[in-house]
Amino acid sequence: MSTEAAAIATELRTAMGKLTRRVKHEDRIPLGQAAVLGALDRNGAMTTSDLAADQRVRPQSMARAVGLLMEQSLVTRRAHPTDGRKSLVELSPAGRSALEAERGRRAGWLAQAIEAELTDEERELLARSAALLERLATR
Repeated sequence: MSTEAAAIATELRTAMGKLTRRVKHEDRIPLGQAAVLGALDRNGAMTTSDLAADQRVRPQSMARAVGLLMEQSLVTRRAHPTDGRKSLVELSPAGRSALEAERGRRAGWLAQAIEAELTDEERELLARSAALLERLATR
């Protein structure tokens, strides 16, 4: 690894950490629960095991998170269509509404910050950088 890549990595991790912490101030749903709702929104109904693998947590931890979301009526559980031993977790209408509201709060604050703090040229650069960050995140 080059020293340049290491320096960029350090600066990027620091900046992303600060931005993530700032965006969390807008959250109403705990981050882990919001991540589960987001995964269900993107992928559709999933087993608890598949959710755990997707979120890189232990199945027991995911079972607790799903239980909390069920208590809040944000997700529902239904029988798996081909495996009677399994069940599928899916977003409820209330869960979809809560997720959309959460995304709106996060994006709203960030959009306002981008508009207030960045020049047109900087916004263009940030837009191009978002694609690069997505590529790194999926590596």
